[in-house]
Amino acid sequence: MKSKCMLATVGIVAIHATVLAMPRPALTPWSIQGEDALEAEKRIIQYVQDNMKSGEPLIVSKLYNEVFTTPVERSVLDKLNGAFFRIPLFILQFQESSQKLPTLQEISDQFDFYGPEEASVVLSIMEADPRVPKFIVRDSSGELTEVDIEKVKADARFNKIVERTLTGWEGRILPEIAGMSFDGNEVSLAQRAGSPVLVYVWFTNCPPCVKIGPELVALQKEYGSRGFTVFGLNADKVLKLKYTDADRNAYAEKVGTNYPNIFLTQEVREALGSVNIFPTLFLLNGERQVVKHFVNFQSRDVLGPEIDELLDAGSDR
Repeated sequence: MKSKCMLATVGIVAIHATVLAMPRPALTPWSIQGEDALEAEKRIIQYVQDNMKSGEPLIVSKLYNEVFTTPVERSVLDKLNGAFFRIPLFILQFQESSQKLPTLQEISDQFDFYGPEEASVVLSIMEADPRVPKFIVRDSSGELTEVDIEKVKADARFNKIVERTLTGWEGRILPEIAGMSFDGNEVSLAQRAGSPVLVYVWFTNCPPCVKIGPELVALQKEYGSRGFTVFGLNADKVLKLKYTDADRNAYAEKVGTNYPNIFLTQEVREALGSVNIFPTLFLLNGERQVVKHFVNFQSRDVLGPEIDELLDAGSDR
């Protein structure tokens, strides 16, 4: 099957800019909203599905000001708006790294949707909006079968983003990354000079991140005494997710996190290729050079031999 990738541009950017310009009410954290947030999300998706018409744009500002006006509902609209802006880049990066198109379930996992049906509706919004180029083809079940990249490559507004997204990583040197860890200590890659590091980019409660969490804890236990460490970069803030410190602490306790974590900044995110797939991992040697680049869930059976080889190479010097 011929797969091309193209970024939805004008319509998504217009939606994104419109909502960002609006005043924001105080928002309740997702962990506290619980079922209220889930029910609100289902209600909004159903409303959009019932009222969406082909060839007519989705006016998010109207939904925000006239239809869904409670703090919980507006936080759901913020979340969906963020997804509109990121989904095309996610599809692009996923196809390039995995050599296949993401399923609706994989899109749902990445954007904290309640299931594939929500992912399908969001894609339908893009297809219906005349401001958004027709960049996807789907089958009768709603799954992606083809996407197109050619107009993105030709678009000066997006070619830099595409360049960062599709860059090859093996052999490149990562910039210095530093910050205050979640337990209150200053940590940096410079502190790990001479030792291998697995940079782990994640956000709270993303399903592939939850799945990989115990694998990383096990790797830290196995290889930590030999100088190796996992170095976590949490993307909650740059993705504007409503998780709190309490949410992150509860997640870390549940997983048993035994390695440092700091917040990912927008500057570092861009330096890492505008990460759009979570988790993304960079295995570095002692000189901060990328030895391996991984996206999505990876088991310790995949990561362990790579770490072993890197440690053995260092001990032979």
